[in-house]
Formats: sequence, structure tokens, C-alpha cells
Amino acid sequence: MGTNCFDLTGKVAVVTGTSRGLGQYLGRALARAGADLVITSRDPGTLKGFQAQVESLGRKALPLALDVRQHESILSMVEAAIGHYGKIDILVNNAGCNVRKPAAEVTWDDWNLILDTNLRGTFFVSQSVARHMITKQYGRIINIGSVTCVAGYAGLGPYGASRGGVKQLTMSLADDWGVHGITVNCLAPGWFKTAQNAVMYENKEWVDYLCDRIPLKRPGQPQDLDGAVVFLASDASEYVTGQTLLVDGGISTGATRALPKKK
Repeated sequence: MGTNCFDLTGKVAVVTGTSRGLGQYLGRALARAGADLVITSRDPGTLKGFQAQVESLGRKALPLALDVRQHESILSMVEAAIGHYGKIDILVNNAGCNVRKPAAEVTWDDWNLILDTNLRGTFFVSQSVARHMITKQYGRIINIGSVTCVAGYAGLGPYGASRGGVKQLTMSLADDWGVHGITVNCLAPGWFKTAQNAVMYENKEWVDYLCDRIPLKRPGQPQDLDGAVVFLASDASEYVTGQTLLVDGGISTGATRALPKKK
């Protein structure tokens, strides 16, 4: 291990789902640590602004089309990434989706959309990239999960099932591929404001309730994930695999809203 075990200079990282939101923050963190990127979206035209941001940091960014629900799209993306850079060292499985509904209202198609994207997509992107990593006997795979990996919430049945599956999948793949020098870990954010859930944060009463349940008394900020993703992508974590790292302000401790003080 070198003197700076967090340095990603010379590494190539694929970050899926970087058209907006946390995917861009994760990608920027890796770029600032020295990695060149492959950035993906179903519509690569949406990646031009982010590509320019990465390049302004002095790193390379290759925008590629990827629909994680389509196997051929996955295979084409990985082939193009390796063809361009010659290797993939790091994979961040960030692409995901959600449909918030009471369980009694979830449709067959809602379930398939969420599970196909969040769980099946994570597996087959990992598989395709790992086949290359195995030939190099090196790799870092980071599956983006959620606090719903370990906790259940009303209205998030299929989403929670998908994220719980990602946690279990992470452990299985870590056991499968550890012999090849590949670590597989799950980075699980707590409650962060994103484009997916922004409407919820417009409700001050809900935000106050949420903050009461978080020991650090605030929702997550995107930069709160920077250190964690660089750690899991770097040689600093070379003996860490199969783990779920919760970055959630402590909400998974089970804290509850404080009772009002008696007058």
C-alpha cells in the first residue's frame, strides 16, 4: 500500500446513473481523488454538463448510454468502457429508481420496474464488470443501497425489498469474487434530499419529524458521502468486503421522536 492509500490516480471508475443527483456527487468525489470516470445515463446527451465538470477537475470523463434493465445495453457499455480506457478498476452501482405507494396500491409493473432496476441491474452490471476485473485480479465494486437495506418504511415495500436484496447480494458477491482480489461493499445512505424525493422535503413538519429521529439532527448532505465512497474505492479498504456502510446520521439506531415536554 502506498503512502496515500486514498489516492485514486491512474484508476478508472464506472459510475452508473450520473445524469443527476447523488451519482454526480459520488463521481465528483472519485474524480477529486484522482480517478478518471465512465459516466452513464439512458440518454448520454444529459451528461454533457457533468462531463464538463469532471474535466474541469483535470480528470477524464467518458459518457456512455446505459439502461440497466437491458442486458445488451450493459454489455455494450462495459465493452465500450474497456475499449476506451483499457480497464475498469472501480464500479459504483448507483442507477436506481423508486415508486412511492401504499403496499395495497403497488402494481405488477411498479414491482418489476423497481426490482429490475435496483436489484437485477446491480447484479448484471456487477457481473459484466467483474468478468473483466477477474482477469486483472483487482477490483472495487460499490453497490449503492439505502437505510432501507436494514429498516422498513411504509410506502416503500418494493424499494425496501430491492435494497435489502442489494445488501444480501453484496455479501454473496464478496464471497464469490474475493479470491480474485475484488472487494464488494454496499454504501447505504440514509435520508438525503434528491430529485427523487425532493417533494417530501417541502413539508416542514415531516422534515422536523425526520430530524428528531436522526441522532445528528439533520438530513444528509451529498458531500457526507464523499469520504465513504473514496474509502471503499481505494486501497484503504483492501481488507473490507461484504460490508454495508450506513451513512445515515445514525437513524438506523432506531431513534424515535422525542416526547413533548410537559408544561
